[in-house]
Amino acid sequence: MRSIWNGAISFGLVSIPIKLVNATENHSIHFRQIHLSDGGRIRYRKVCELDEEEIEAGEIGKAYEDADGTMIPITDEDLAQLPLPTAKTIEIVAFVPSDRIDPLQMDAAYYLSANGVPAAKPYTLLREALKRSNKVAVAKYALRGRERLGMLRVVDDVIAMHGLLWPDEIRAPEGVAPDSDVTVRDAELDLADALMDTLGEVDMDSLHDDYREAVEELITAKASGESVRPAETEDAGGGKVIDLIAALENSVQAARKSRGEQGDEDEDEGDIADVHPIKKTSGTTAKKTKKTTHRTPTGKTVTRSGSSTTKKSAPKSTGAKKSTSTAKKSAGSGGSGGSRGSGGSGGSRTTAKKTAAKKQTSSSGDTAAKKTASSRKRASA
Repeated sequence: MRSIWNGAISFGLVSIPIKLVNATENHSIHFRQIHLSDGGRIRYRKVCELDEEEIEAGEIGKAYEDADGTMIPITDEDLAQLPLPTAKTIEIVAFVPSDRIDPLQMDAAYYLSANGVPAAKPYTLLREALKRSNKVAVAKYALRGRERLGMLRVVDDVIAMHGLLWPDEIRAPEGVAPDSDVTVRDAELDLADALMDTLGEVDMDSLHDDYREAVEELITAKASGESVRPAETEDAGGGKVIDLIAALENSVQAARKSRGEQGDEDEDEGDIADVHPIKKTSGTTAKKTKKTTHRTPTGKTVTRSGSSTTKKSAPKSTGAKKSTSTAKKSAGSGGSGGSRGSGGSGGSRTTAKKTAAKKQTSSSGDTAAKKTASSRKRASA
């Protein structure tokens, strides 16, 4: 790979000669502008505003435009004389845990290659030190006319550098979050977790740009004179979520099907029910609540509710109820057995005791009445 910058890594008093190589490449398809009427290429020409003449690249320099529109010329010699210690050096300023770097700061990525045999030993030392510490190095470097911030980390057996944006180049996320207060239920979070678990992990190497491939096929078809049919697009529902729970449940099922986990529908519903329980009633044991409304003779409306099942029993008459209760009483008083006594004799003895107690009470009442009457006669005499 061709290097785009040569310099050294400054690691304290250790200097490591390196070459900077692009770690990424752009696979985007580029289009040209054409004249629609005849297909002619549209080109941009650099023209001086003063004499309206087209200028060659060798005649073009750089300048800074002041607030009043005045152009202040700046030459490469002026920039080279600036006291910039990172002009040819990647200066490491600190070693920090990787989670201290905000992913929003990530910019372009480069590989750092040891430049020459003498650089192999210090390069390997820095690489192994980064591995063992589980930290990344924060560094400053100059590239394309400006000083930049970078992060050094180990990728396989190579030291990679990610360009970082300066902290003051990151915008604060003010006014981006939803304005209204939204409450998320536990059931919705559980279904979201289930969807995340169902989607699972992915092999990053398996991901590719479907749109770029479609554009390449379109170009190939047009170049060969074939007719191009518009692709069928799936209806995404217009971006409207009517029922969040239902949308999450459908997403879980769709994710399982896409991963080849097509089981019985009842099993899928059971798994979802474990996450988000839904009450269901069986058709054989369900009871229906029946309300009846009628008017009383006084004109009032009375509503009664009761439960009815699929099985109905014949109504019992009042006479039958009375005969049943009488039979139970007779069985309890003179039956041949039971759980309470030792046969019919136990019941008869209890009845005799109750009768004797009643007679004794009535006789004592009569004696007391007679004494009261005799005392009254004596008092009147």
